[in-house]
Amino acid sequence: MAVSIAQRRAANARLLILTFLTTLIFHSSVANIPIPASTTEEAPHRRFEYKYSFKGPHLSQPDGSIPFWIHTGNAIPSADQVRITPSLRSQKGTVWTKNKVNFEHWEADVTFRVSGRGRMGADGLAVWFTTAQGLDGPVYGAADQWIGFGIFFDSFDNDGKKNNPAIVIVGNNGNLVYDHQNDGTTQALGTCLRDFRNKPYPVRAKITYYKKTLTVMINNGFTPDRDDYEFCTKVDNMIIPVEGFFGISAATGGLADDHDVLSFLLFRLTEPGQQPPPPDSEIPKEEKDKYQEEFQNFQQELDKKKEDFQKEHPDVQGEPIEDFYESVSDREIRQVFEGQNRIHLEIKQLHRQLAMILDEQRRYVSVITDEVAKKGTTAESGQLEAAGQQQLGSVIATQQEVLKNLNELRNSFHESLKQIGSAQHQGNAGGLGTYETIQHFNDLKEHLHTVKRDVEHLVQRNAQNPADKITKCPDVPPMPSCLSTVHFAIFIVIQSLLFFCYVMYKSQQEAAAKKFF
Repeated sequence: MAVSIAQRRAANARLLILTFLTTLIFHSSVANIPIPASTTEEAPHRRFEYKYSFKGPHLSQPDGSIPFWIHTGNAIPSADQVRITPSLRSQKGTVWTKNKVNFEHWEADVTFRVSGRGRMGADGLAVWFTTAQGLDGPVYGAADQWIGFGIFFDSFDNDGKKNNPAIVIVGNNGNLVYDHQNDGTTQALGTCLRDFRNKPYPVRAKITYYKKTLTVMINNGFTPDRDDYEFCTKVDNMIIPVEGFFGISAATGGLADDHDVLSFLLFRLTEPGQQPPPPDSEIPKEEKDKYQEEFQNFQQELDKKKEDFQKEHPDVQGEPIEDFYESVSDREIRQVFEGQNRIHLEIKQLHRQLAMILDEQRRYVSVITDEVAKKGTTAESGQLEAAGQQQLGSVIATQQEVLKNLNELRNSFHESLKQIGSAQHQGNAGGLGTYETIQHFNDLKEHLHTVKRDVEHLVQRNAQNPADKITKCPDVPPMPSCLSTVHFAIFIVIQSLLFFCYVMYKSQQEAAAKKFF
């Protein structure tokens, strides 16, 4: 099992590296790719709201309830997560906040896993903000015709268009019936295609509502980096209810997945310059005293249980020792994941550098185009020649800048090669890697060598003087440069006569041979 996973990860890494190299070689001159502009806007103030959040450890209480939340259907709270639906057919489950949220701006961070043994899963998971708690219904386990919006992580392709798994935002004013047959695409306010099933790390969704704009960012769960978010979709000028409940629901059908939510963290956002509300103003003194008393009672019960355990087990000193050792298969999988994470980070860095190169080329091309447009109508022949020389100098400077950046790309690939080699060396020195693991790293090393050679070839080709390529013309061949028509006709006639003579000769030979039979 570990070997097949390693081979599949290696194949994906090779495909990703070769795809990036192809893009670098054949599209390095493309200058019209939009580069997102960096924003200098001051970030809003964030404050954690514990009454509308849950996370492990000790997520659920001894009676199975979640503080400040209610769960219905087949939802199963545990110490470190809430299993909204187990991997059984026709299951539904939901969790909802007990109190309404009345924040003007907010941000929700949802961490979840969707895992199953099948190639496809069903039906999916949904994050809600509605005016009423949809405790049960046909839309991913929650009620239909809601007032608010839902963000659906749809894992089953109902319309057969091969556009799943997908993330879809659907709003509703209480009169809309969800379009199950088309996976809600006819009602979607925003959507993006993301595969969130069976990832090595938990998937994270950052949902932000700020200044009437709803933004969804996704961490695909390929790396342990918690802040490795990618843009999914955004809805501008979106009006949501002033007050509402947050909820998470999931459902299964003919196919089934485990839908586990590890945490739901809500933050109140305050615009820069505004004074955030004091935290003590929202917690009455009676409620604070009640929580303090419950905490003290819990602490006393815990101390009593510790004393009873020490009396029953006098030989055990301190906390029980857990198993800190890992199996060979777990070790191989961990090594593969670590290698893939390093490759992923290197590819992201190379992507940023390529974006910088394309941005510079676009700027140079726009400057040259503007100069040619301004001087093309009024300049004389001498001025045109000077402008041409200036343009040629700009092109040479651009090529030198491209050469410099390509050298940086080559160095980045070389560093990645060293990291893979060091990981292989550590695995061999510690006796941790098997033959398949070593072969996997050798394949990665070989492909990175290929990438390095291709990049060096590209650098050598770009290092030549562009002026030579522009001004050098092919030499005129000596006269006569072409075959005349008369000579060509004579050649065809002679070739035809020879061909017919050969055919006649072969016919006579065959006729003579038949006389002997």
